[in-house]
Amino acid sequence: MRVSHTAVIERNGRFDTHFATEPYEAGWAGEARWFLRVASATGMWVVQTEISPDGHHWCPHGEAVRFDAPGLYTVGVTQFGGWLRLAAHPEQGEAHLHAQVYLTLKE
Repeated sequence: MRVSHTAVIERNGRFDTHFATEPYEAGWAGEARWFLRVASATGMWVVQTEISPDGHHWCPHGEAVRFDAPGLYTVGVTQFGGWLRLAAHPEQGEAHLHAQVYLTLKE
């Protein structure tokens, strides 16, 4: 039987500039998927997975997702090593984001 785990990483987060979630250790998992439930958004936002060997130093991984409206968005992740976080930033200008972030991991 496969093992899975879902974590609520950010609950009712409100952002208006670059942010990154807290690091999440996921080295046991073979695959991961971020879910971003956007309640409201102004401006164009870009979200991308970042990976790290130690939870301190980060690099972008995989493709970025862009959105500018409420909805449910997802980013899948494989071959990521030990630590994950999700980073987001407005593409340009003034923007606002109200969202929840979930991370689902599977062995």
